[in-house]
Amino acid sequence: MHIFPILEIGGLEFDLSSILGILVSCIICFVLARLAVRNLSVDKPSKLQNFMEWALEFVHNTVAGTMPIKHARKYIALGATIIFFIFVSNLLGLPFGVVFDAHEELKLIGYTIISEGTLAEHGGHAHIAFWKSPTADLSVTAGLALIVFVLIHYLGIKNNTKHYFKHYIEPFPIFLPLNLMKVVSKPLTLALRLYANIFAGEVLIATILMLGWIGIPMLAVWQGFSIFVGAIQAFLFTVLTMVYIAESTVHEEH
Repeated sequence: MHIFPILEIGGLEFDLSSILGILVSCIICFVLARLAVRNLSVDKPSKLQNFMEWALEFVHNTVAGTMPIKHARKYIALGATIIFFIFVSNLLGLPFGVVFDAHEELKLIGYTIISEGTLAEHGGHAHIAFWKSPTADLSVTAGLALIVFVLIHYLGIKNNTKHYFKHYIEPFPIFLPLNLMKVVSKPLTLALRLYANIFAGEVLIATILMLGWIGIPMLAVWQGFSIFVGAIQAFLFTVLTMVYIAESTVHEEH
């Protein structure tokens, strides 16, 4: 298996391959969004404009399926951002890999990213991967889940204060510990589900590549299936986020 370059600053570890993947995902999403609205036309919309209109309609219907329509409108931009970013991030590891052989300690801006100890653990040399899907890193999916966790509780307290706090002791106060466990489990399941599916897919791709030319047909089939998995996982993350927001902000309507 490949190892990933880790930059340690002030006791904190930064996975350079994940950082690179996040930056690339953001750039791709931004460029696609700008291209889609560059030459808007009612009479002769471009193919990209048609695609983006269809995608936004899909996101609108998805969000509207989790909460009343009058509440759904203000979360469409959030839903579109989440689903596009995660979908792009899920697919970054499919087209190609950036892998180098390291036989000696590597440093970046004065910081060690591959130590001699790491090389010794791998027999004196290692395959260093600088490219992967950022969502194949648990710290990235945990970060996304943490953002959602903070957001749903902030919106619940802000927009639905009375019912937000009341639902912790429903149907009876004795259920408070169970309701708190449910709250904690939400970000955990969001992070682990997304990470496990994408990471497992990339591990299988790396395994197939070890087979050489024999694995090419299998690789083509699996990459096609991985696109489907990436889309499903982006959709599930977005849907669950909207469901959790609906539970917190419009609890009185459910």
